Amino acid sequence: MTALLELSDVVVRYGAVEALKGVSCEVHEGEIVTLLGANGAGKTTTLRTISGLLRPVAGTITLDGAALTGLAAHEVAARGVAHVPEGRRVFPRMSVDENLDMGAYRSRNAAQQRADRERVFALFPVLEQRRKQDGGTLSGGEQQMLAIGRALMSRPRVLLLDEPSMGLAPLIVQTIFSIIREVNADGVTVLLVEQNAAQALQIATRGYVLETGTVAMADRADALLADDRIRKVYLGEEPDAVA
Repeated sequence: MTALLELSDVVVRYGAVEALKGVSCEVHEGEIVTLLGANGAGKTTTLRTISGLLRPVAGTITLDGAALTGLAAHEVAARGVAHVPEGRRVFPRMSVDENLDMGAYRSRNAAQQRADRERVFALFPVLEQRRKQDGGTLSGGEQQMLAIGRALMSRPRVLLLDEPSMGLAPLIVQTIFSIIREVNADGVTVLLVEQNAAQALQIATRGYVLETGTVAMADRADALLADDRIRKVYLGEEPDAVA
């Protein structure tokens, strides 16, 4: 089975520091794949490299067999990769509508833009209620919804999500993860970086565990959830205490 998104032996350096040391992973069409690991393991660097914000010094990245390696961020986006960064980064002085327009900047089809906006509002009804409100005045959860909605306006094939639950109340986290599932069910492939390993593995197809810039483990999500080491290190459980 050919991967939709594939990284092969990707090396990224920040000056003399090697942040990724030959990372290889793949995401097949229709999957939700999660990247797990401690802070500094290379998860965010991996997403930033895929989306063209960082350039690898070695290795290859392909989307549907075509090279992404070395392309600028706007060129990667044009190929169908949308990146929702850590910290949301909505445009604070633009309205919800204007933020969504920024996600649709590549489209010249007004009818398509209207349809995409209605789809975003169906996923996130609160955004329709706030459509004239500035992005910077929204709550953290609403800003996360707006960031995801803005990314979906570009009709991506692959959605890169970096820590979508960070800093959000538990009830909002449940909503965000439910929406990720729904977006995936609509045909968008998802690569998810998430500190909440239990939540991520419950919705993912497969997972990779990064440690200091290398892939330490890779398996089906259910197998990782059942793994004693994952349960202890990433889920905070004592394996013998779990039935």
